[in-house]
Formats: sequence, C-alpha cells, structure tokens
Amino acid sequence: MGTAFQPLPDPRPGDAAWPEMSWPVPAGTVLRGRVVELATGDPERDDAPGLFAALDHDAVWAHVAGRPRSEEDALARARAASRPTRQPWTMRTLRAHRGLPAGSVIGSTSFIDVQQENASLEIGSTTYTPTVWAGPVNPETKLLLLGYAFDVLGAGRVQLKTDIRNTRSQRAIERLGARYEGVLRRHMRRDDGTVRDTVMFSIIAEDWPAVREALTKRVAAAVAAEEGSALN
Repeated sequence: MGTAFQPLPDPRPGDAAWPEMSWPVPAGTVLRGRVVELATGDPERDDAPGLFAALDHDAVWAHVAGRPRSEEDALARARAASRPTRQPWTMRTLRAHRGLPAGSVIGSTSFIDVQQENASLEIGSTTYTPTVWAGPVNPETKLLLLGYAFDVLGAGRVQLKTDIRNTRSQRAIERLGARYEGVLRRHMRRDDGTVRDTVMFSIIAEDWPAVREALTKRVAAAVAAEEGSALN
C-alpha cells in the first residue's frame, strides 16, 4: 500500500463572503482588442456559414468533439449552443490579418459551465481557423474574456480544460498564466467513442492582476512582431 493521503490546508482561512457574480451577458455585447473582436451576435443570422468555412479543417477538430459536417449542421449546433449556463462568442478580425480581410470570422469560443451561485465559469469550446494559430489572436481573445469575467461579471474563478492528448492546447493554456490543477480520469467522450482524460487548469481572482499584466505585454509583443514582419 502507498502512503496515506495527507489532507490539504485551506489556502484562504480568512475568506470573506464573495459578491454575487453577474449573469447573463447582455445581448449585443462586443469585446474589442487590437486584432480581434468577440461578439455575442446572432448565430442564426450571421455566424454559422462563416464559422463552418473558417473551421472546416481536420487540424481544428483533432482533439475537439462536435465537428459540424455542413453549414446546416453548423447552424443547428449554433442554435443549441445558447442556454442559460452558456454564452457563445464569435471571433472576427478587426483588421486585415495574415491574408484575411477585416471582419473575417476566424473562430468561436464560449463561457460554459457558468455557476452564478459559485461565481465561477469556464472558457471552453474554443476553435480557431489554423491561419491565426501561433500569433496574437489566442492570447488577446483570452485577455478579453478573462477581463470580462473578472472585471465585469465579478467571477472568482475561471477554469480551462483540454484533452490529455492535446499537448499543444495544454502548453497554450499554461502560457496564459493558468495553474494546472490535475487530471479528471475517463471524463468525456470523444467523437470516435473513446473516453478522454481531461487536464484541468484555473485562474482565480487573486491570480488575475498578474495574469492580466503578463498577457497584456504578451499581446503587445505579438502584435508588434507581426507588424514588423509585414513591413519586411
């Protein structure tokens, strides 16, 4: 037998009551950064065809379940995505970016598993067209969403999770400043019927000031690097 489990100490023994988190996100909310815009939008009218075209790549869905097989399928999934504990966001370019014209749909993400009573939510179901991978889009998207969650909604915890096989996503989440929390074994079914282990990360309100500062600098550096490349 192994050593006995040692109970963990409470890291916040002097906690005060946490204020109630605001929810839902008001209709028509738009978050704008330097290269990307996130909007709650109207998926039935605006998003499904553009999202299907942007995300119709095998690499996008290698570790993400729920790949739509047609524009009609994408529309049905967009309709189903809006529910009381979930808020989808559509991402568009604010300016021409990597050959994509301004206003191009480049992906989607969501607030999911929203627990207003616990002042917590998850950023998940995030997919981007491969054209914008490894640049300023992902860190700026997360900066905008985290800022809205902590500074506007009043969240105390934001979690992120990914398939244990998705090492690229694990590295990306860690680079945001999120803390690794552990692995949920046999947690979720993949599209192929296998059941994945899920790697869990979180950012809490106490982490947010340092995470915000680091992400702000990272986004500025990434934008400057891409602007410099475009001039050369």
